[in-house]
Parts: sequence; structure tokens; C-alpha cells
Amino acid sequence: MKIARLQKFLYLSLAATLTAMAGCSGAGSSTNTGGSGGGSTPSVSNVAAITVNTGPTAAPPLNSPYVDGAFTSVTLCAPGSTTNCQTIGGILVDTGSPGLRILSSALTISLPQQTASNGSPVVECLPFVDGITWGPVQTADMTIAGEQAKSLPIQVIGSSAFSNIPSSCTSFGAPEDDISVLGANGILGVGNLAQDCGLACTVSGPSNPGLYYACPAAGCEVTAESLSSQVVNPIVLFPKDNNGVIIELPSVTGAEASISGSMIFGIGTQTNNGLGNATVYTIDPSSGNFTTVFDNVTYEDASFIDSGSNAIYFLDSNTTGMQTCSDATFWYCPTTTQNFSATNQGTNGASSPINFSVANADTLLASETIGVANGLGGPDAGTFDWGLPFFFGRTVYTAIEGQNTPAGVGPYWAY
Repeated sequence: MKIARLQKFLYLSLAATLTAMAGCSGAGSSTNTGGSGGGSTPSVSNVAAITVNTGPTAAPPLNSPYVDGAFTSVTLCAPGSTTNCQTIGGILVDTGSPGLRILSSALTISLPQQTASNGSPVVECLPFVDGITWGPVQTADMTIAGEQAKSLPIQVIGSSAFSNIPSSCTSFGAPEDDISVLGANGILGVGNLAQDCGLACTVSGPSNPGLYYACPAAGCEVTAESLSSQVVNPIVLFPKDNNGVIIELPSVTGAEASISGSMIFGIGTQTNNGLGNATVYTIDPSSGNFTTVFDNVTYEDASFIDSGSNAIYFLDSNTTGMQTCSDATFWYCPTTTQNFSATNQGTNGASSPINFSVANADTLLASETIGVANGLGGPDAGTFDWGLPFFFGRTVYTAIEGQNTPAGVGPYWAY
């Protein structure tokens, strides 16, 4: 049985304190908002390859194969340099969070450290549902396909220079600071948000949710962080193609070793990224969610699409009638494959049925060579986390808050 990799950004739990962040992108919007299927002739390559496979592995005995993780590569350079550079593979593509996060163990080049107003290094604590990433905020020029984000604030996870994690951070969860726990060399967050905290982190005092810290030698204290200094969705710093991303993956039946797909940057900015016939589902900007109706019950504002989650996580055993696996209670293990139908509803009133299946995870993942599994599901009480299996056989659009698109200003999902 493979271990769970639930990389869902803790948006729901932070929503009450981050309400003000919606629509406050500090980046410029795309200059071309052509109609569906339209846009300009491609001037740069805006397509990056992604592969769903068992992922990068740690050294034995801690290595554990990933399942349903979409991985890509990025090139990082010291700001302004063309020689002090490094290409890093095994980066998890995550439409459920914003910002680039790289394991310190995977980084071989030196990057400038961000400092607070008092001169102390800035370190970030970012909560995910299954744990936290802790590490310094540094600056890099990032290139992916033909796109570049210059002077990009990134998080370096697990730096030995900041090994003492404040209890106010670990209260969110356990650190995921090496490859044996994270299961990837980093996370490329290309979700609906422009920054990973927004206006809530720009203020001092008790209303600050405590994601950014100034860390002098004496210890770390929560600090205010401006929008321009926060770890930002790299897409909004692209010169163009900066309003969203499209994930395309082939259909999958059962389990496979690997599949290949594409990550296309921009929505309606070039000839290869028009919306076409996709339906747009606007989301609540204060929670990042839409509504799902399942078995005649409406789960209002409790549903989201997240390529960084490796299964469809929804409801609980009492509601679905499926038992969880005895050796991995984060996944369902029904005795036979169960077929379900749910209806997703955007805040704009758009709706559509979604048919999906949940198989026995023990049976589905019997071989350690399996990196792709359609039918992987697990409990997530009261919510619908449409993880990577949702993307199989679909073209899924993620529009970023505050950015202009042919269908209006983000945030929204479309498929």
C-alpha cells in the first residue's frame, strides 16, 4: 500500500482570516483577452510537459512510491544570472495552492535571502491538510517551457539554517521537510490565488494568521509581509499568459505505471489556450470553493479542484457506505467498485453532473510500479476534494484571482 500524498492547501481552515485576500493580485493582468479558441499566434512556448508516475524517490529504507502525482521540471537561476542556474525535476503540479516551494536538499545553487524590515531573515510556515512546509523565503528567476518569472519569491523547505520551528507553526501539523515525507522535490502551486496569504498577512497584530516570520538568532516572531514579498503564484509574473493554467491529461482505466500530459499557461492569450466549449464555474473568492450536490444533499461552498491531491476525497464512510482500508484509513476500500454521480455548481449558477468511481485501494495499488490510479478515493468529511483522478480525460482550466480572461476576471475553474 502506498502512502497518502494529500497536498491540499489549508484554504478552508484559513478562510476566516484570509477573506480580504480575494481579488487583490499585485500583478498585472493579461493584455490579450481574445475569445474562445482565439488569441494571438504563439510567440513563446507556453506548454510544459507533465508526467504522472511514482515520482522521485528518497534513499532506502524511507523511499515510497507516489501515486497520482503530476510532476514537471523548472529551471531556477540566481536573479539576473544566466550561469548560476539549476533545472529541478520531480516538482508536483498543484492547482490547489499558490507559489513555488523547493526542498533545500534538491537545491544546489545559492539564492538571495529575503529579509524583514529589521534585517532578520524571513521564513514561512505554510499549512497543508496533511502537514506544513517550513523554510526561508528566497528569490529566484524561474523558467518553465518558454515562460519566465523574474525575481520570484519562493519557499525553500527544510533548510538546516532554520531547523527550530515555532510551536505556532507546528500547531498546524507535522513538517514535510524532506523527500521521504513530501514525496516530491518541490511543489509548483498554480492555483486560483495570486499570493499564498494576501492582505491578511500584510498587517501586524492578532489578526495576522501567522504564516510569515522574522527569524533573528534569538528566535522567530510573526511578521507582516507585503503582497510583493509574499510567495506568489509564478504565473502572475509571466510577461503574458499570466491569467491562468490548463491541465490536460489522458483518460485512465484502472491502474497504470505512468501517463504523460501537458500544462498550458494562459487562458485565451494564444491560439492553443482558448476556452472552447468549456463551462466556467466561478468560485467563492473568500473560500476558493463551489458547491457539490451528492445523493440529494447540497454541500454548499465545500468543493474544489486540486491536482495536488492524489485521490477524490469526499464525505465519510457513514455517508458513502464504503469502508476505509484497514492499513490506510485515508483511502476507501469497498469490496467492489462503486459508481457515483455528483453535480458541481458554480457561484454563477453553472452546473454539470460528474460521474466517478471508487475502487478498492488495496487492490488498485497492489503493485509498487503503479504511479497512476483512476478510482482512488478517500474520506474528507463534509467536503469534495476533486483530486487528480478528476483530471483524467479532461481539460481543466484554473483562472487566477484579479486576472482578466475571455470569460471575465478570475477566480474560476472551467472544464
